[in-house]
Amino acid sequence: MASKCEITGKGKQFGNNVSFSLRRTKRVFKPNLQKKTVIVDGQAVKLTVSTQAIRTLKKKGLLPSGKKQAA
Repeated sequence: MASKCEITGKGKQFGNNVSFSLRRTKRVFKPNLQKKTVIVDGQAVKLTVSTQAIRTLKKKGLLPSGKKQAA
């Protein structure tokens, strides 16, 4: 998968693992990226999107909510 969200630009961040003895080692925080198909101008486009962006798109009504409706 791509390493950046195509909507928000969210990518990997760097930081430290801190042990009990306060020894620090480098680590990487990776975003939760998913491939989603979005309808743009009547055409289906596959995007690599972070889960935060998926929630926002659902809230704005640009993606189906995916909730099952009771009969």
